[in-house]
Amino acid sequence: MSCDRFKYSVFCGLVPLLVSVHHHPVTAKPAYGSYFGVSPAVSVTDSSQEEQSLGGAVGVRYKFLKLPISLRTQALIGGNTAIVPTVSYDIPLNWQTDAYVGAGFVLAGGDSLSPVGNQTSFAIQPGIDYVLPNSNTVIFGNAIIAVDGYKGSGGNAISIQGGIGWRF
Repeated sequence: MSCDRFKYSVFCGLVPLLVSVHHHPVTAKPAYGSYFGVSPAVSVTDSSQEEQSLGGAVGVRYKFLKLPISLRTQALIGGNTAIVPTVSYDIPLNWQTDAYVGAGFVLAGGDSLSPVGNQTSFAIQPGIDYVLPNSNTVIFGNAIIAVDGYKGSGGNAISIQGGIGWRF
């Protein structure tokens, strides 16, 4: 066997092997990434329960890359401040969008109202995250439902947030 023929045989045999070794199937990885964001927070609770509350929110999401789970925390600031840590189950809708539902706690106290009441309570948090293509910008929106969020009246407190974040 000549040297050229040997080189050709080795080359033809190695190319398919190298292609198969370096071939990785393409899979969708929607809205991956943790982020930090800011937004307005608006209480939408019936005014017969308590006075309306308007404020701001600072939020952080930590995304576990191998699981459809995120740790989220929002600080809602109004007449009072409430911290809302939650664990969410993330549902990919497409490459840039995750819908989610979370459960956690509203940590609030005092007589003044935060956008989610003034009492420590259980919280449910549905929401959506959208990553702008080719950027680290996230647009997010969510609701926080604080079960028994008001001292005295015992009603549910509901706040809606929508803002912009930066992926890290």
